[in-house]
Amino acid sequence: MKIENQSNGKLPRGTMRQIESVMETVPREHLRGIDYIRLVDRISDPRTKTSAQITELPGLYHPKQGGQQAWLEIALEAILPRSKPLHKRLIPRLSFKGNLAAILISLIGQHYYLTLRHSVKKGQMEPSIKAYTEKHLRRWHESQHTLRSRLFKPFQPTLERWSRNLQKRAKQERQGRR
Repeated sequence: MKIENQSNGKLPRGTMRQIESVMETVPREHLRGIDYIRLVDRISDPRTKTSAQITELPGLYHPKQGGQQAWLEIALEAILPRSKPLHKRLIPRLSFKGNLAAILISLIGQHYYLTLRHSVKKGQMEPSIKAYTEKHLRRWHESQHTLRSRLFKPFQPTLERWSRNLQKRAKQERQGRR
């Protein structure tokens, strides 16, 4: 699979390696049919309605049409804003790797569920893609941070149980206020 850089700005160091490491964690058969990944400054597609959608859209999946294979488009200005002051550009730059991985995995998940999994209905598509993204993002994160992952792996079920209980309690409090 080819990775094309068509952005005008300078990419952060290791961006191409980052994309390749994300693609290594996703099963090879999920990538079947994707021709290339294009990195652009801003997505310009006639399917997007308003200019607000274009500036905020971080990625777009282009399905197979006619003789052209499916491809992915990632907008770097949505992930790394350039026009803001330095202190507002610092936080997105620090979270660039994770954001790029999440966008790429969600686009691959869209491709997987639209082309390779025909048993998923349209109404179930969004939750399925979200679960796919969370699962593979967790696998990618574990491969990047091996020592930290091994240390916290025994505590993960307990932390997830606490999280569910806190979410349930917050939901009950919100319903009680109404």
